Amino acid sequence: MSEGSKIGESHKAVQEARRRRRLAAALRENLKRRKTQAKGRVEGRVEGRVAAPHDSAGIADDKSGR
Repeated sequence: MSEGSKIGESHKAVQEARRRRRLAAALRENLKRRKTQAKGRVEGRVEGRVAAPHDSAGIADDKSGR
């Protein structure tokens, strides 16, 4: 195996390790966000209030005109 090949493989290993760390961090943050959202939903139910559904796509207006 040539020296250049070893360096290339090492560089790929470093890149892969960085990629895995970034992915792991992103997954942890996503899990934290989802837990917070779920906790907020549960607290909303406990207090007896339910948030009104949103219509960001404007579909309700289309359906009411039929």
